[in-house]
Amino acid sequence: MSTDIPQPHPQPGMAERAIDAATDVSHTIGEVAGGLRAAVDRLTYAIDEARKPGRPLSTVAAITREAPLASLFVAFLFGVAVGRRR
Repeated sequence: MSTDIPQPHPQPGMAERAIDAATDVSHTIGEVAGGLRAAVDRLTYAIDEARKPGRPLSTVAAITREAPLASLFVAFLFGVAVGRRR
């Protein structure tokens, strides 16, 4: 007959729990950063496509270069109209 007394499993210490929590946060931050990077890439692609000749941003840029004050006034009126809706 054996006289060995089973020892309870040691509980993780505060330092080990902190390391585990930091590791989890690190993984989460990595996933969020990856998602943001993908979103920025898609947005950059969409803006590049819209800047091609004949596309909306190209047209707006050309109008803004030709009449900057008129464009600023139109943007201001648009902002006021959107602001009043809320």
